[in-house]
Amino acid sequence: MTFDNPDLTAVWLTVRLAALTTLILIIAGTPIAWWLAHTRSWWKGPAGALVALPIVLPPTVLGFYLLVAMGPDGPVGHFTQSLGLGLLPFTFWGLVVASVFYSLPFVVQPIQNAFEAVNERHAEAAATLRASPLDTFFTIILPLAKPGYLTAMVMGFAHTVGEFGVVLMIGGNIPDKTRVVSVQIYDQVEAMEYGHAHGLAAGMVIFSFLVLLGLYTLNPTGRRK
Repeated sequence: MTFDNPDLTAVWLTVRLAALTTLILIIAGTPIAWWLAHTRSWWKGPAGALVALPIVLPPTVLGFYLLVAMGPDGPVGHFTQSLGLGLLPFTFWGLVVASVFYSLPFVVQPIQNAFEAVNERHAEAAATLRASPLDTFFTIILPLAKPGYLTAMVMGFAHTVGEFGVVLMIGGNIPDKTRVVSVQIYDQVEAMEYGHAHGLAAGMVIFSFLVLLGLYTLNPTGRRK
């Protein structure tokens, strides 16, 4: 089984999408996870539920509302057009925005769990040594939360790779622009090109297994949590 150029292009586009989405989520998800791990506000429950919503929400539902919001009559669409950026649907950056929302809980929740597991005495000891909150976070909290970040990066990347409903709703099926691996498999099945579909699908199965094997092997602490 050999992959042709459209298959390889879809693979490369998927890797780019997953890597960029994971990077954005690690940066944006850290303050969210920190707040959820330490706040005693009444808003923690609703905020936590909102973050976890993509886990139970059908991808097409999330994709539909994102499509409406980013469309020409939506608030995001008005904003991007006012900046001269045009509309996000059916573009690579539209896929990025949709993927960030869809994979949010798979990054925020492991980091939140890691922050909650850090003993507060470490931060208190650093404070007695006159370490600033920023120094304490980067030199003490972050290293102790490393297993959670590893889990978050792996799960965020893998979950983005496996997207179908959201990317199809937001990105459509544009070759070289929005056609990721999951959509390419769907196209091959529709065209009854089962050989190509089998090759890509088998690759996804192997990738998913290796991701979970690596996660469970290299991060047994995160697995037990």
